[in-house]
Amino acid sequence: MSSKIVKELPKLVDAQIISPETAKAIEHYYRNSPDTKSNSLLTIFGVLGAILIGLGIILIFAHNWDDFPKTAKVTLAFLPLVICQFFTGYTIVKQKSTVWKEVTGTFLFFAIGATIALISQIYNIPGNLGNFLLTWILLSVPVLYILNSNSLALLHLIFATYYGVEAGYGKSDYPWLYLLLIVLFLPHYYQLCKQHLKGNITSVFHWLLPFSITIMLGAFFSGTSRLGFLIYISLFGLFFNIGKLSFFEEQRFIKNGYLILGVLGTSILSLILSSKWFWLEFYQTNHSNTSDLVLLLSLQITALILMIRYFQKKKKDIRQFNGFQVLFLVFNLIFLLGMTNNLIGMILTNIVVLLMGALLIKNGSQQSDFTILNYGLVIIAVLIICRFFDTNISFVIRGLLFIAVGVGFFYANYILLQKTKNNRS
Repeated sequence: MSSKIVKELPKLVDAQIISPETAKAIEHYYRNSPDTKSNSLLTIFGVLGAILIGLGIILIFAHNWDDFPKTAKVTLAFLPLVICQFFTGYTIVKQKSTVWKEVTGTFLFFAIGATIALISQIYNIPGNLGNFLLTWILLSVPVLYILNSNSLALLHLIFATYYGVEAGYGKSDYPWLYLLLIVLFLPHYYQLCKQHLKGNITSVFHWLLPFSITIMLGAFFSGTSRLGFLIYISLFGLFFNIGKLSFFEEQRFIKNGYLILGVLGTSILSLILSSKWFWLEFYQTNHSNTSDLVLLLSLQITALILMIRYFQKKKKDIRQFNGFQVLFLVFNLIFLLGMTNNLIGMILTNIVVLLMGALLIKNGSQQSDFTILNYGLVIIAVLIICRFFDTNISFVIRGLLFIAVGVGFFYANYILLQKTKNNRS
């Protein structure tokens, strides 16, 4: 908020230059307008400063902790929380700037965690790390929405993922409460998308949310599930279809984390599935259960719904489709055929990866996009390198293939560069 302008508003009203209603409208605009670059930097450094100060206070207490009596320990445990609550209340009552909200909110977040940990240590309250993180996060949720703090939303998402990893991996139960924490985050995320669509912080969440889900998906199916790779490919297919929604059409490509993670994840897993190891060892020795199948179908049905909506919006123009939108369905067929003959599955996967690279090269050339063109060439080059290690092709043929790919890199980029120059002239 521009405090100088707001301070001048009463003078302008007294001088009858603007009406009181106009003054209120101007004040409301500046209080709710997106942060300027300098204000954003001040917020970032303020949050970092709050974290460092909080850690410093904890270290000072920890150094002399054993020398304090229990009453002093309890007092010191609650002191940071009380101080932070006071400044948070002051920020709310006085309607302070965004920087104040972000800094006091960050202080309060870590004060809550520190108080829980210290009280548990003082009174020897039993528990584990997962329960501690869950309690900490849930107690911090009201502060997130009272302050409408982006830094608290960021911390919420990071610590929710930390909790999910702690509670899910290596345990017999699924971390269902991780999903609850994500649901609690979604209203803030929706509000950001609605009010600050092109904001940098919104773009950060476009990356962090799918990244968090990617990390946690493995905790919701068996670690030896035959369908595990297909479940992840379906997730990346879902991400890609989310990234193709009209919501992201006006966004810069680098801000569309769903689309980029969908492409990268699908490409990497496709290359892994093209290996001899997967079809001859992993796929034949592992099995799946009913819950794995339910998870797979849930992801694929959701992706199909988004894909159909996209198809309807593009007025049934099949040329608007991208191969990455339907690739997870192709792998359904490959996995079924692989159950009858693993060699067929391996061959078809290599053909799909090769076609994927070729289509990317074609699209990059048509769109005069060097990034797409070279990404397609990289996929083909990596495919050849992978086959270099698990096949018995002679070194002469391998060398010729590498030379061909290298020539292809130079030739394709040269042709596209000439085409770009001709279009500009």
